[in-house]
Amino acid sequence: MTTLIKNAEIIPMTKRDLFFRGNIVIEDGIIKEVGRTETDADETIDADGMIALPAFVNAHTHLAMVLMRNYKDTCENLQDWLSEIFPIEDKLDDEDIYQASRLGCAELIESGCTVFADMYFHAWNTVRAAKEAGIRGIIGQTFMNDAADAEFRIREIAPRILEAIGTSDMFRLDAAVHAVYTATPDCYMRAAEWVKERGAMLNTHLSETRKEVEDCIRDYGRRPAELLESIGAFDVPAYAAHCVHLSDSEADILRAHGVSVVHNPASNMKLASGTAPVKKYREKGLNVALGTDGASSNNNLSMIKEMNTAALLASVSEMSPSAARPYDILAMATINGAKALGMDKRIGTLEPGKEADITLINTQSVNMTPVNDPFSAVVFSADRKNVDTVFARGRKVLEHGCLLTMDKDEIIRKTKERWESILRR
Repeated sequence: MTTLIKNAEIIPMTKRDLFFRGNIVIEDGIIKEVGRTETDADETIDADGMIALPAFVNAHTHLAMVLMRNYKDTCENLQDWLSEIFPIEDKLDDEDIYQASRLGCAELIESGCTVFADMYFHAWNTVRAAKEAGIRGIIGQTFMNDAADAEFRIREIAPRILEAIGTSDMFRLDAAVHAVYTATPDCYMRAAEWVKERGAMLNTHLSETRKEVEDCIRDYGRRPAELLESIGAFDVPAYAAHCVHLSDSEADILRAHGVSVVHNPASNMKLASGTAPVKKYREKGLNVALGTDGASSNNNLSMIKEMNTAALLASVSEMSPSAARPYDILAMATINGAKALGMDKRIGTLEPGKEADITLINTQSVNMTPVNDPFSAVVFSADRKNVDTVFARGRKVLEHGCLLTMDKDEIIRKTKERWESILRR
């Protein structure tokens, strides 16, 4: 199957501020050409008036938490919010997670995203939903409590997720250790061992709130990143969400171990967790990716909206509009996310040999006219309604704003039914 995308304004994300008008040739899911070449193709898309760029990478989310969207939105802080959320999560079953994950996948696709890194329960249902949707999932085997509980999860839960993944290379199972306040050091150590055995990565929340940092110092005599380094948690490939309250020395620890930071600006603002000093992290040489967190603490999964939030927050927090330029923000949502998840050899840029995860943004709308600068247009002006077409490994999953792999009306109806059921339990 060969697809020709022609006359697009192409942002390949291979070089700072590079864009050009041209064509993209996709063959059997792989990008064969990015440039001027035209070829006979099974399908030709005239992308005149559209921006073609790598599909977005949501490097941190809890997909099925769309169930708790717009629920308990005025809690005072993260801890109070979790005290309301945990009891709901205790009620969730396989069907809840499956239907909610389907809704999450639909929302990702409609906002131009084809890759998500997830941390949630009953994850075999999330795999099932993502397979149906046709997008990629870095699935987190959750770890909490102590090493004994970690052993149980490795023995009893992980095999179910791996069975759901099967032979598909659109998925990978990582260790998702919740946080230093919910998992003991020996839990982290066992999770890291498991990651090393499997050649996967370790994913965790890190220094999200001041309370987390203060409690870690009280309990262990170290700040969170210092603690995790001391027990070898960063001796395996890792990525860490939030990182709002890292000290300079902790940022240096992450850089030394190649740990990526996943910035979640909307969630951090909503829960009053603070503002991650992204400019400083980038200057220190850290790879900074972007994630939405869950739709319960955001309240959406749109990477377009998250880019806009990240850009505006960087400007006001640093009191400088150049603190994070549009190209830098777009990099966080594409190639930096791919790097964070160890996928940058496969996706994240538009260049020959990469797998064809591509999003087409329609600029023929009042909110995108005139374009002037395509990077600014995507980061500051675009909305999810401007997402026209999305490819995941060359497979079209969205066309002219319409989902091709899922029935959106059915998904909405069934998710509402599951939430109503949960509230009755």
